Amino acid sequence: MNAEQFMQFKIGNKESTNGIRKLQLTNDLTDFSSNDYLGYSRLKNEESSKEYLQSEARLLPKNQGWSGAGGSRLLSGNSAAAEELEDLFATQEKTGAALLFNSGYTANTSLFSCLPQKGDLVIYDQYIHASVIDGLRLSYADRLKFRHNDCRDLENKLLQNKDRQGRCYVAIESLYSMDGDFANLPPILALCSKYQARLIVDEAHAFGVFGTGLATSEVTGTPVFARIITFSKALGLHGAVILGSQLLKTYLVNFARPFIYSTALPPMLILSILTRYKRLLTLPEEQHKLQQKSTLLRANLQAIYPAGNSTERIDLKVSPIQIITIPGNENCLRWSKLLFEKGYAVYPIRSPTVPAGTERLRICIHSFNTETEINGLCEQIKQLHQS
Repeated sequence: MNAEQFMQFKIGNKESTNGIRKLQLTNDLTDFSSNDYLGYSRLKNEESSKEYLQSEARLLPKNQGWSGAGGSRLLSGNSAAAEELEDLFATQEKTGAALLFNSGYTANTSLFSCLPQKGDLVIYDQYIHASVIDGLRLSYADRLKFRHNDCRDLENKLLQNKDRQGRCYVAIESLYSMDGDFANLPPILALCSKYQARLIVDEAHAFGVFGTGLATSEVTGTPVFARIITFSKALGLHGAVILGSQLLKTYLVNFARPFIYSTALPPMLILSILTRYKRLLTLPEEQHKLQQKSTLLRANLQAIYPAGNSTERIDLKVSPIQIITIPGNENCLRWSKLLFEKGYAVYPIRSPTVPAGTERLRICIHSFNTETEINGLCEQIKQLHQS
């Protein structure tokens, strides 16, 4: 089988299970699929105005343009803008340091490929993001997954490995992207403390939705070992930071290959991140609006599925990610296509991304979705449910 035959064979297998992926345009549809929770990607690009650039000229390297960094940060790509952003995050999030990465995916693959060593163990939630798994595949550390949000299973894994010579890390998300549910943070933190494991929390979907995350020191009472925050969701931009100690930052600068060998983010983008992060800190009403819309969607879905299909709330918080389980790739894809035809962008999440039999539609709510749009979507779902 040559290369072309191999590719066609693999594509054919996906097509036979209705799992083939295709690029689509959704510009004319009502957005219930993107991660743009606060609608920041729709803001006018005021931070790129001439006046803004002039006011922040102090952050621009003399021999570097706005639109490109020119190299990695260890060569010519560092900037005062990047360092100011990192300092602001470290101060606001009450952590020792912050390190900027080109994306959340790059941040996770960097951290998990270089920190855990041979003889170490990483215990991760079975629904952890693919970027964590890919990072671990590049590591020589051992890895175990525990049942989703199951603290008893996590403790069993910790207990079984408590006499290991290596270090132990536990990896979770604070808000899971596939189910839209929350991590059991307090008991997980307690277990990590009991068994001397370091907790790493991916806050991609919680940052900007619930304050600046669900694993902040104000919430947990003590800083977690590392937090990953991305800018592609609530800030509507690109990039990420890893929050942790100054020691962790120094380690990553020296050993995280994706950081060392990647061209840095351009100063223009970093200034945009700075602007929107400051906006996030001063405009909590946008998050309140999102909570109201999330609550409305959840109430409507519960009226359709009284037995429970949407994600649960925690401490009076309602997830902006709600799911409808529709077993079978073919059936799930059919529902999505019908909603597209009615003008609503709702994507199917199919196996093997999720286990077979748990295929679902994932609905992402935003602060800009109107009550009319939410009610209209739920009416279409109701009709599909009853058909």
